[in-house]
Amino acid sequence: MTMPLSRFATRAARHAVLRPVALATLALAVAACGGDEAPAAGAGGATKATDGKSGAPGGPGGAPGQGGPARAGGSVVLASADIHKVANGLIESGIAISGNLRPIETVSVRARIEGDLVALNVREGDVVRTGAVLAELERSEQEAALRSAEADELAARTEASTAQWNLEQTQDLFKAGAVAERDFRAAEQAAVTAKARLAAAESRVRAAASIARDTRVTSPVNGVVERRSVENGERVSRGAELFTLVRSDVLELTAAVPARRASALRRGQEVRFTADGRNIIGRVARVSPTIDLQSQSVTVFVQVPNGDGALKGNTFATGQIIERSLDGQVVIPQAAIRQTAATAGAQTFVWKVANGALQRADVTLGIVDEARGVVQVRDGLKPGDEIVVGNVGLLGAGMQVQVIGAEANRARP
Repeated sequence: MTMPLSRFATRAARHAVLRPVALATLALAVAACGGDEAPAAGAGGATKATDGKSGAPGGPGGAPGQGGPARAGGSVVLASADIHKVANGLIESGIAISGNLRPIETVSVRARIEGDLVALNVREGDVVRTGAVLAELERSEQEAALRSAEADELAARTEASTAQWNLEQTQDLFKAGAVAERDFRAAEQAAVTAKARLAAAESRVRAAASIARDTRVTSPVNGVVERRSVENGERVSRGAELFTLVRSDVLELTAAVPARRASALRRGQEVRFTADGRNIIGRVARVSPTIDLQSQSVTVFVQVPNGDGALKGNTFATGQIIERSLDGQVVIPQAAIRQTAATAGAQTFVWKVANGALQRADVTLGIVDEARGVVQVRDGLKPGDEIVVGNVGLLGAGMQVQVIGAEANRARP
C-alpha cells in the first residue's frame, strides 16, 4: 500500500525532534545513577575530554600569578633574556638615597674697594690656586695714599726719636739738679706724645697698604672658576660680586632619610652611588641631630672624593647607605618574584624551568637590595636553577617551554 509523500515527511520531522530529547533523557538517567564519569557523548555525538590539570584558578594545574589565573598544559615561547640562571652573589641591605652631588664649597669673590677694573686674568673653567691674582683695579690713588702715609710715619718716627733723646738728657740734668722737675715732666710728656703719633702713623701705613693690596683680587681657595660676573673696564662698587669659585675635589650630597631609619645612620658608613654612568663610593660625613617635624626625616650629608674632577658639580646620583653586606647568598632579580592573590594566601613564588616545562617554586625571601634590583632567597631555590623573569604573560605549571636564542647564548665564549 503506497503512503502519500506528505505523510512520510511529517513522520521524519517528528523523529528528528524526538531523538535529541531521548538522548538528553538518557544522559540525565546515567547521572542520576551516581556515576563519577561525565557522559562520553553529548548532543550531536561530539566528544569532550576533561583534564584534571585544567589550571583553573586555585586548581591543581597551577596557581594564579600576578597577571591573572594561570593556565596549564600547552606551551610558551620565551626569549633567552626571559630566563635567569640562579647563582650565589653579593647582596646588601641599605637605605636608598638620591640627590645632586654639589661642590663641597662655593665661594663668592667680591670687590673690597670701589674702582675701575684694568685686568681680568681668568675665565669660567680655569683652575686657580690660593693667592692667584684673578683681577686688578686701577691703583694710582691707593698707591699715592700709601706713599703719603709712609712719609708721615717717617716724620713721626724722627719726632719720637728726638723726643726720646730730649727726655734722656733732661732726666740726667734733673738728677744733677740742673733743671726743675717741671722741665723733666714736660720732656717726659713730649716723648709719650711722640710715640703715640708714631703708632698712629704706623697704623695709617698699614691701612693704606691694605687698601693698595685690595686693588689686586686674589683667590681665597684652591678651586675652579664657575662664573665671572664682570668684564674688563667696568667700574665696580665695594662688595660687588666678581667671581664664583667652587671646590669640586670633594662633592657632597644632601639627602633626607625617613625618621624610622635614623637609628641606622652613623658617621663613616659606606655609600654606593651610581652617577653619570659610573659606580662610585662615598662616606657619611655628618648626620643631622634632629628630625624635621614636617617631613619626618633626618638630613644626612654624604661626601664623595673627586680629586681628578671626573664628576661635575650638581651631577644627579642614586645609591644606598650600606647597613650590612652579605656575600655568597642565593640572589635572583626582583622581576622574577610573583605572588598569589590574597584570597589564595599571598604566597610568594617563582616559575622554574625544569626538563623543558614550567614548575611553580614557592620561595622564602630575605634581604631586598633595591639598588641592585635583586632579592635574597632563603629557601626554595638553589644555584643552577633556571627561572622566568619579567612579564611574559599568563603561565601555568606543566607548560612546555621553548627558549629562542638559548643555543646562540650557549655557543658564545
